[in-house]
Amino acid sequence: MAEIAPFRGILYAPSAGDPSQLLAPPYDVISDEERRALEARDPHNCVRLILPQPEPGEEDDSKYSRAATTLKSWIDDKTLQRDAEPALYRYHQEFSVDNVPVVRKGFIARIRLARFDEGVVLPHERTLSGPKVDRLKLMRASRTHFSQIFGLYSDKDRKTDEPFASLEKTPPALVGSTSDGVTHRLWRLTDRAAIAEVARFLQGEKVYIADGHHRYETMLALREELRPGIRPEVGARSAAEYGVMFFCNLDDPGLVVFATHRVLYGLPTFDRASFLQRSREFFTVTEGPMADPAVVKRALGGYVKRGPTVALVCPGHDRIAYLRVRGDLIVSSVPAMAGPKVLAELDVALLHGLVFETLLGIDRAAQEKQTHLRYVKDWQKAFAELSQPGVQGVFLMNPTPVKQVKAVADAGEVMPQKSTFFYPKIASGLVINPIDPNEIVE
Repeated sequence: MAEIAPFRGILYAPSAGDPSQLLAPPYDVISDEERRALEARDPHNCVRLILPQPEPGEEDDSKYSRAATTLKSWIDDKTLQRDAEPALYRYHQEFSVDNVPVVRKGFIARIRLARFDEGVVLPHERTLSGPKVDRLKLMRASRTHFSQIFGLYSDKDRKTDEPFASLEKTPPALVGSTSDGVTHRLWRLTDRAAIAEVARFLQGEKVYIADGHHRYETMLALREELRPGIRPEVGARSAAEYGVMFFCNLDDPGLVVFATHRVLYGLPTFDRASFLQRSREFFTVTEGPMADPAVVKRALGGYVKRGPTVALVCPGHDRIAYLRVRGDLIVSSVPAMAGPKVLAELDVALLHGLVFETLLGIDRAAQEKQTHLRYVKDWQKAFAELSQPGVQGVFLMNPTPVKQVKAVADAGEVMPQKSTFFYPKIASGLVINPIDPNEIVE
């Protein structure tokens, strides 16, 4: 199954300064305003690598070569330094959920790249073409993986924690915080016996992508481009055959999944009353009074015990509609929901298939383009959307349980985009993986 390997990562040198000033969120959640703030925070903030910008008057694609030039200059002046020996990088994220402290643990390693149809690394969400083009241009220009894919594996007995236990009692190589209030700690595991123990366990496991589907597919595309340049004596052990991933145990107590809500806007045919009437073909509809987001969150969590349920709130209405799929409905008989049973048990798949596609006429292509739909990950912000111009309703969701993510991937299926929000995001700038086709992976 999965083949992982240690690597000689490129990290910020201690002399580069406070990691809190150097780390950044993932590229795809950084707004223009936040990008400028990160650039102003420190001239060596990694946002200049992961989200480069062209100089005035330059072609837009020049930003990719600019990132490569910046990387080389930071290595030359020793802002960034490559480790002398291969390591697995132990990674802790410390954060809080509802004021309760949480620590999510995992490790960063190289992984031999495998196509999804090989059944080793499995996706759970659909991807879009645009982000893949952008990331391929950046990886191609820099020959570098600047950030990690977020991968999950199953280890109920948490055996993969044991090789890191003594290491975690020592001072970390890096400690920094990001603007979301998360503290990041990174250690180097260089003991070869301990590394081998972790690698042996993963050999029997599948890996499920939690976040980073676009970047993983981009790593595969770059591998195909680089293969012709691999020397015969290097062969299958080429660094180009490997990606880089953060591995987290499905049974880690710090693994947290939040909901992503759907905002409906600008759909000329939408009318709340007629929609609810038509929705009774598929759902049992229960209405309740508008309440504080925390109250609605608890109520929606209670409904899910009786079956997949979503809630609808609309501007100008003081009632919340809870839509629970009918127990007598043969979900697979609906064309948009044809597929294995696992999808019939998934509220986000039911929302996209039964509500958006079948009842509202927003087909899959329109959903992927976010036509009449946008996404919001916070309960308070979801309710705030009701006051925005053009908004017709907000569909509120429960988080997708991790076991359902695994079940969908095992069935060879994918969920609609934005089905999961694994919190928190992995910081960018922790450890960089260089891609030299003629480097032999140890």
